[in-house]
Amino acid sequence: MAIDIIRHWRDLPASQRGAAAALGAFDGVHRGHQAVIASAKSAADRLNAPLAVVSFDPHPRRWFQPDAAPFRLMSPAQMAHALEPLGVDRLYLLAFDADMAAMSDEAFAVEVLSGGLGLTHASVGFDFTYGKGRTGSPEALARVGRELGFSVVVTPRVDDAGGLKLSSSAVREALNAGDMARAAAILGRPFAIEGEVVHGDKRGRTIGVPTANVRLGDYMRPAYGVYATRTRLPDGRVIDGVANLGVRPMFEIAQPLLEVWLFDFAEDLYGQTIATELVALLRGEMSFDGLDALKVQIDADAAAARAILAA
Repeated sequence: MAIDIIRHWRDLPASQRGAAAALGAFDGVHRGHQAVIASAKSAADRLNAPLAVVSFDPHPRRWFQPDAAPFRLMSPAQMAHALEPLGVDRLYLLAFDADMAAMSDEAFAVEVLSGGLGLTHASVGFDFTYGKGRTGSPEALARVGRELGFSVVVTPRVDDAGGLKLSSSAVREALNAGDMARAAAILGRPFAIEGEVVHGDKRGRTIGVPTANVRLGDYMRPAYGVYATRTRLPDGRVIDGVANLGVRPMFEIAQPLLEVWLFDFAEDLYGQTIATELVALLRGEMSFDGLDALKVQIDADAAAARAILAA
């Protein structure tokens, strides 16, 4: 059953209240986040309550830093998709707006968590903060929870057995370095960019390499270059491929683009939403002495991508 996405907290019917919830931004739903959600699931099972995640759209960082460089690790749709196998029944994707930004920590707990969502339990990470000025702490939430009638569990920092830091910032560091294996180890799955296929300049068709082009929007920009990829189509099929991510120095474009060549595929995808996993970085972006040299390199990239994906 698909996860229920609820985008407001006021005047909810009884059927949408009473959950045991994990609270946080959960950008990436990485393995550290998954530990907090597992804590909430234990409470949900014990209380016979629905399991929920409470997050925000836009990300609070985007509200407070509107001019910040793109940083998101996933779209709201990807978040919902990542939460489903964790047993989450509901995603409260609350608007982070002027009212939310101005709300004190006490008001957030009293009005939103208790009064609006009617939570029976809240699980948070060790570094969770909330309320105007980020004055609320896990300890403060536990204290107010006792007064309002919901339990609170704080999940300590979780790191990989090999010492790998499990955090959204660590994912971004790995992506910036083009270390897709490290990013996947933190996330628990390959990093993927989801978006609508848009029209490009169709230059690839002239050399037999038609691409599905996706704008990056507010996604964190991984290292620019050529990647081995797997792309999930709307009908669930997964197609191997190779992609250029960046501004193409040979035919430079103003905004970076993900251009995916899907192997052994010739269908029209314009206007459809696809999700492309960046499995491995093959090389950085390069310029070439003409289309013939570019085609030779693309063929070499495709061979390398096929070998990596087959392994």
